[in-house]
Amino acid sequence: MESDSLQTLYYSINRLLFRIILTFVFIKMTTVNFIDKHIIDINKIRAQFPILSRKVNGKPLIYFDNGATAQKPIQVIDAVKKYYEYQNANIHRGVHTLSQEITVAYENARITVQKHLNAEHAHEIIFTKGTTDSINLVAHSFGKKYITKGDEIIISEMEHHSNILPWQQLCEEKGAILQVIPINDSGELLMDEYNKLLSSKTKIVAVTHISNVLGTINPIKEIIELAHAKNIPVLIDGAQAVPHTKADVQELDADFYCFSGHKLFGPTGVGVLYGKEKYLNEMPPYQVGGGTIKTVTFAKTEYADLPLKFEAGTPHVAGGIGLATAIDYVNEIGLDAIAAYENELLMYATNALHNINGIKIIGDATNKASVISFVIKGLHSFDLGTILDQLGIAVRTGHHCTQPLMQHFGIQGAVRISFAFYNTKEEIDEFIKGLERAIKMLS
Repeated sequence: MESDSLQTLYYSINRLLFRIILTFVFIKMTTVNFIDKHIIDINKIRAQFPILSRKVNGKPLIYFDNGATAQKPIQVIDAVKKYYEYQNANIHRGVHTLSQEITVAYENARITVQKHLNAEHAHEIIFTKGTTDSINLVAHSFGKKYITKGDEIIISEMEHHSNILPWQQLCEEKGAILQVIPINDSGELLMDEYNKLLSSKTKIVAVTHISNVLGTINPIKEIIELAHAKNIPVLIDGAQAVPHTKADVQELDADFYCFSGHKLFGPTGVGVLYGKEKYLNEMPPYQVGGGTIKTVTFAKTEYADLPLKFEAGTPHVAGGIGLATAIDYVNEIGLDAIAAYENELLMYATNALHNINGIKIIGDATNKASVISFVIKGLHSFDLGTILDQLGIAVRTGHHCTQPLMQHFGIQGAVRISFAFYNTKEEIDEFIKGLERAIKMLS
């Protein structure tokens, strides 16, 4: 009996040890997998961006102007080059081999964008010239269909001019009223004030996902939910968001979402407007001409189905293909890994800047992307940017196409540094040295 009890105890201990070992192995494997997903191979990545190897004014280029436009990996450059060297033809217009091949490639690019945004249908993806073009399209077509005198349109105080002027112009044309969501001094939307602005007069809300100056990541889902509770559609300017985070238009329930290819490591001159099918079907064409029609007579024209209805003329074919290549490239690295790495850069640079006398960082929102704007007391942003350029450091200076936002903070302009996943902490160190040198020279 005693022997049996000891044997039972022995087996129980062994089973317990075995479970502990299995648990340890599982945790270790899970941790390794988590870490692997968040590792950026910075040397490999930097080698894929040819421009990062050049010198400016005899110094290695440090490119901190990614908010204006991002650099292009060799994969995107090669895709555009391949099109012009071996595939050049017009799309949707020819029966010959080149036209057929490139039509398939271009429409596959549309599907790539659809999957990236998780749109329900590929025909909800409209290729445009960029974010500005996309917003103008909606302001014109939606406005023509839905906006009348006395209606209200809501934007925010932190908007880029591209998401102010089209709505302002529409209000002037229609006799509508532009309402503005205020922000606090941390650069965050006052959501209670936003909720008060929503009314039966509100016909559309148009806000940025991430501020190009403040780096503030706005509570887009909440903004949309509050608007939808009153059957109000929402347009999201995703120009600054798509390089840094995943935008799932179905999960957000966005009615319109737009972005530019060149900020997502793709070519210039191409962008995207996502729109819910129900709105795009009801909205009239923005521009008309070749490619937008089913039948034409001198008496009447019948327009094409989506998406061609909104894509007049020969599109930027190379741009669409290059954008799809850029999206594949970003997804291969992983947006989670990109966000984690860029957040490290943001924290590192913010801490370093706080050690500089006379500096004021514009906007310190709790939820923020890798953008920092700042002023130095008594110094002009243009002068700082000019000296930094002599040191090979590219930053943005001025009002950043956000003059109303500058007025809120009582400044004329600011220096902005904006990071991408190919930037490094060593570059930030060099930037801090350069900034300190510029301050000393100008003081």
